[in-house]
Amino acid sequence: MNSMETAIQLVSHKRSMRKVFSRSGLRIDMTPMVDLGFLLITFFIYTSAMSDPATMDLFMPKNGPPVNTAVSGAFTILVGNNRAVAYYEGNLAANASNLSHGSLTELRKALIRKKREVMAAYVPDAGCEAKALAEKRSIDDCRQNKLMVLIKPGKNANYKTIVNVLDEMSINRIARYALVAPEKEEQQLIP
Repeated sequence: MNSMETAIQLVSHKRSMRKVFSRSGLRIDMTPMVDLGFLLITFFIYTSAMSDPATMDLFMPKNGPPVNTAVSGAFTILVGNNRAVAYYEGNLAANASNLSHGSLTELRKALIRKKREVMAAYVPDAGCEAKALAEKRSIDDCRQNKLMVLIKPGKNANYKTIVNVLDEMSINRIARYALVAPEKEEQQLIP
């Protein structure tokens, strides 16, 4: 026997000694994976439905003649940029001495004070109160009927500040307010 034959016999002998493993089909149970998939789908459906954006109703005036408001119930807010606001009651004085500059916190205090002042001067009106009850509104809407808040944003007023002022109307339950353009003399005074 030569060395070549010996080598061939060794290799064939090693092959025959090797155990033959037969692979049976590996079965993976997919039921837990399907359950997990459905749980994830329901989670995302519920969370997306619950996180709807919050919106505020904005009522536009009806067409018709302009409505005059009493000077004693007028409250004007001038909205500038970077959360700057200025406000005054009644008509703007010629020298702007009744104009107050402040923050949204100071504006809230002034709105609450003005609302209390107007509600204290309320003369009961049975017709207005009956109409408010029929429309399922608060009687406080009648008590503050003389209060009119005019919101006048400047050219550089940012959207966030205007929305914050509108939020103040909602928080303080101001029944009557309007977004209007500022007068020429007011434009120089906007912060």
